[in-house]
Amino acid sequence: MLVEKLLLHVLIILSPILIYSIIYEHHGYKDKIYLFGMFQAVAGFLCMAFPYPAYGLFWDLRYIPLTMAFLYGGYRWGLLTFSAILLARFILGGDAIIFGVISITLSSLGSLVLSKWFWKFKPKQRIILTALISFWPAIVQLSILISFLLTSNISFKSDYRLYGLILIFISIEIIAITLAAKLVEILIERKLLHREIQRAEKLNTLSEMAASIAHEVRNPLTVVKGFLQLMQQNKDHQSQEFLPLVLSELGRAEGIINDYLNFAKPQFDKVETVNLKSSVTDVVTLLEPLALKQNVFLKGEILAETFLYTDKNQLKQALINLIKNAIEATDTGGYVHTKLFDDGENAVITIKDNGKGMTKEQLTRIGTLFYSTKEKGTGVGTTVSVRIIEAMRGTISFESKIDEGTKVTIKLPKIEISEPSASI
Repeated sequence: MLVEKLLLHVLIILSPILIYSIIYEHHGYKDKIYLFGMFQAVAGFLCMAFPYPAYGLFWDLRYIPLTMAFLYGGYRWGLLTFSAILLARFILGGDAIIFGVISITLSSLGSLVLSKWFWKFKPKQRIILTALISFWPAIVQLSILISFLLTSNISFKSDYRLYGLILIFISIEIIAITLAAKLVEILIERKLLHREIQRAEKLNTLSEMAASIAHEVRNPLTVVKGFLQLMQQNKDHQSQEFLPLVLSELGRAEGIINDYLNFAKPQFDKVETVNLKSSVTDVVTLLEPLALKQNVFLKGEILAETFLYTDKNQLKQALINLIKNAIEATDTGGYVHTKLFDDGENAVITIKDNGKGMTKEQLTRIGTLFYSTKEKGTGVGTTVSVRIIEAMRGTISFESKIDEGTKVTIKLPKIEISEPSASI
């Protein structure tokens, strides 16, 4: 009967740790330590609620949650668990209540003292220390048991059943607390490993970004350097014809740097009420010369006048990147159709072209950093546009088929205003 009760206690002790592990997946150990402490207090109380009475005492594994709370939660949550166990002991009552209080108090001292240096040890050492410290409550309990039997004039020297109970109790207690400590250390190790993987991924992304920036910025700077050397050699006025090219390349380098800055964190410097009809019209008008140069027909269709509360310049930047990509992906004689309408809940912008399109594999990678279907593309422009739309609490989706073209659908949360003429 004792074995069944103690195994139930083992389940009570391990269940909160397993439940905590689910929460722990999304938070750090220290972030949710109060939950760990509360779980241990509940486990200690429940262990006391289902004891095995024998020889006038209650046999249970209350000291495992107590030890775990002090060592892994700290003295505050250890004291909370101590209070919960003490409360349960008073509720149970009995002749040996004074011995129970003394046992709980003395058993707490070992864990309380060790908790000050516990986190200075390595994980394996912490598991061993937890198992070793469990001997202290066992010694205290054994001493309390003997004292109670002596004061009660109960003969136990030839009672082999009592010795068997003590042996079973100590064995299960040590195994259970070692298993509990092992589970907690696995959780901590897994979280640390996850953070290390995230750190490695960030460093890898940073190195790729640095290489990409160096490569992309170096190209226009190399051109600028070459033209400046030519201008230095040619002292006549013919050198002036190189200035537009120099300024153009410097502007391209500046644009690349701005793209990377926007990718890192879109800056909404001036948030205001924006007339989406006006913004889309401005972008289409701005890109018409590029479309004419590419011999592509660019059409804007405005079916609604909707308003957003956002940064107008960032919105235009996102639309320019996406429409420009559509123009560059379209062959001579093709078209790019930009459409604005209202679906009732959102303002919807679609950008459709009949260009070369993309495969399913390319479509899944579109919008990711450093990926571009253009030979000289950096892959940053589309990524920046996606980041801007998401920062505006909008959504963006891509549909494409090879040789049929691509369609981009943008949905942005609109606002209702009483006077459209007051918009910007």
